[in-house]
Amino acid sequence: MQTHIIDGNAIARDIRGELRTRIEALKSAGVTPGLAVVLVGENPASRVYVRNKGRACADVGLRSEQHDMPGTSTEAEVLERVRRLNADPRIHGILVQLPLPGHISGERVLHAIAPEKDVDGFHPFNVGLLATGHPLFAPCTPAGVMKMLDREGIDPLGRHAVVVGRSNIVGKPMALLLLQRNATVTICHSKTPDLGAVTRQADILVVAIGRARAVTGDMVKPGAVVIDVGINRLPDGKLAGDVDFQSVLGRASHLTPVPGGVGPMTIAMLLVNTLTAAERALTENLHSSRNKPTP
Repeated sequence: MQTHIIDGNAIARDIRGELRTRIEALKSAGVTPGLAVVLVGENPASRVYVRNKGRACADVGLRSEQHDMPGTSTEAEVLERVRRLNADPRIHGILVQLPLPGHISGERVLHAIAPEKDVDGFHPFNVGLLATGHPLFAPCTPAGVMKMLDREGIDPLGRHAVVVGRSNIVGKPMALLLLQRNATVTICHSKTPDLGAVTRQADILVVAIGRARAVTGDMVKPGAVVIDVGINRLPDGKLAGDVDFQSVLGRASHLTPVPGGVGPMTIAMLLVNTLTAAERALTENLHSSRNKPTP
């Protein structure tokens, strides 16, 4: 079987091109979309991710601010920084880069972000809206996967989708988004017995388990669409996904590579969410101005 390799870089590039037109329209109305990224500590991987996000913002004309805080910052100091950004009208999206240092509660910090600026989609308010089928923001990685399926002409309707992983960042929201598109969804995780027996039933298989090459070719149904969300650093320094790419090649109908698959889509959807937040803020401001009582 010929396996089509899904080019996440190309799809993300197309999305960024579409965003530039919307951003120019906002700028002509006097609004420049603004994203603030809070980075606490010196985690090397986090610094790479934040730098890539900043470059993507610059590429489309979206203003980004990087708020570096030392790893010794207290939780109260991080919360105060988030509160100041909540109150800043120039900032439309706030992202706190994870992981945070161990003495800071990621849950409390993420919950402090104003829901209308929570472009990662992690606030309980936004999680609740996603669960009811009316998301304000969908988390960027699952949203990127859905956009990737759409661009490839893959309709989840009536298909059996299996999600391997149950994290709040990928697994759970991924299952909800597929369910909303009328897929029949199964979630697997570390306690699922005979994982391969379940994954072999998948028409669409999304793998976010956090273990290099955990899903192999014999665990994939011939003709399945396989989306690899994982990214793992091997002992030799090379990157590998959660799917054993070589053994799945020739068995799946569609397959995402690592790197160059889901990763670029995650950043593209962060830009989409930030722009959407700015557009909503402008609409709400115009609405408020029209409804102000005349002195």
